[in-house]
Amino acid sequence: MIDPIAKILGEWSQNLNGFSILFRLVLSGILSAVIGLERSSKRHSAGLRTFILVSLAMTVTMLLDEFLSEKTENYIYVLSCAGIIAVAVISVHSLLLSSRSQIKGLTTAAALFATATVGLTIGAGYYTVTLISYAILLCSLNLFPALERYLKNRSNYFEVHLELKNSGYLQNFVTTIRRLGLKIDDIEANPAYANSGLSVYSISISINSKELKKYKTHSEIIEALRSLDYIYHIEEMWL
Repeated sequence: MIDPIAKILGEWSQNLNGFSILFRLVLSGILSAVIGLERSSKRHSAGLRTFILVSLAMTVTMLLDEFLSEKTENYIYVLSCAGIIAVAVISVHSLLLSSRSQIKGLTTAAALFATATVGLTIGAGYYTVTLISYAILLCSLNLFPALERYLKNRSNYFEVHLELKNSGYLQNFVTTIRRLGLKIDDIEANPAYANSGLSVYSISISINSKELKKYKTHSEIIEALRSLDYIYHIEEMWL
């Protein structure tokens, strides 16, 4: 099967030669740079250099596998498999747990792994698969977050990070929540703030009131709770 874009570019792009190798490396660098810039613009630790390095490494890995498969019969793509495992480990280590028990870096880790697979398809010369998957990756990073936030903000369940001035106010908070037509599903104390003088909790909340479901978003509910005197800080936790 001949890749449609490779067919348009010409036979040189389908074979391993100086021009095709240079083209694939440059394409890998450009596509990964765009993703890296998008992550950097949102102040993520894995940014431009990280994404370029991962994509280029995987492109070179696939080029080596392609070269060895031509030279050796029954060659298994060992380098590509090892590269994928390495990037998976890097992606897992890029996940950070903040002091407020919120998972940080999940999208960046997934994007890093996806960029690695884009590097592999470029190295293999599958340009059509590369561009389609790349377009979906860009959309997921730039267009889908707004839709995701809207859907989450309208869901019946959410979790908040709550900081009370002292633990005695927890019962007041629970009573207020019930009066608003909300239900507390789980309360977990956060030990990271043990010596801060504050009582800090992660609280899972569900919306029971039909009127509240219809007219109020999570942001509006949290803003109303923020006005309570005994609350030092409250925010929604995005998992």
